[in-house]
Amino acid sequence: MSAITTHVLDTGQGRPAAGLLVRLELVIGADGAVLAAGTTDDDGRIGSLGPDRVCPGTYRLVFNTAGYFARTGQPCFFPEVSLSFVVADPEQRHHVPVLLSPFAYSTYRGS
Repeated sequence: MSAITTHVLDTGQGRPAAGLLVRLELVIGADGAVLAAGTTDDDGRIGSLGPDRVCPGTYRLVFNTAGYFARTGQPCFFPEVSLSFVVADPEQRHHVPVLLSPFAYSTYRGS
């Protein structure tokens, strides 16, 4: 299993956000080096996104919400959701869930 995982729920539709493209980056200065990319499965999850172990540092998950909303016929106010977070302990798993709707999103550190 990847050290960094995500799960996206479409709260506007009341279901998992399947088929949403997500990119994992290592943040270096203002730029990001792409480590991996994946697409959410039918349950809205990406279980294999990047390496099994990451070094301490700042990482970013970038969600292509414009593509997802276009495919599901919904309006889109936020065409991209970019979430930066710090990995302090590389021994831990880092799960970043996202609750998504056409005009809002929220996130938290999951387990």
